[in-house]
Amino acid sequence: MKQLVLTIIGKDRPGLVEEISSTLLKHHGNWLTSNLSHLAGQFAGIVQVEIAEEHLQEIQDALQALPGLEVKLELGELELAPQTPETLNLVITGNDRPGIVQELAAVIRHKGANITHLNSRQQSAPNWGVPIFSAFATVTLPTGMHKDNVIEALESITSDLIVDIEPE
Repeated sequence: MKQLVLTIIGKDRPGLVEEISSTLLKHHGNWLTSNLSHLAGQFAGIVQVEIAEEHLQEIQDALQALPGLEVKLELGELELAPQTPETLNLVITGNDRPGIVQELAAVIRHKGANITHLNSRQQSAPNWGVPIFSAFATVTLPTGMHKDNVIEALESITSDLIVDIEPE
């Protein structure tokens, strides 16, 4: 079996996820994991699919034929011995400004950690006078690192940044 990682983008429309999942099923693909979003009228998705090698070309052709979608396929890597590194689910809130995501990502990388999931948005905050940035991030820690090291480094970016750990 092969692992595929699909990236899919196109104008969003009702029934799109059903259309993609039906195409995968019809061509012998097994939908494993996904992250799908609607952003500014566009559909953006990442889907991990498992498929037998003899059906790779067939599923690739079928996905490329989906109307109005740009689909990119990459072979994924099979993990022989899955490890369970320590992960943190962080809720990050602060005043929004250009570069805030880059600052957060740089601090996390500098600590040797890895962002494996990030959902962010800007919210209006009429009582504050500035927009508020909020994010939910899943961060994988390197072996031996204590979670407080990452949290303290993130909070030191600016005094208005609040970082909370959400239980798993």
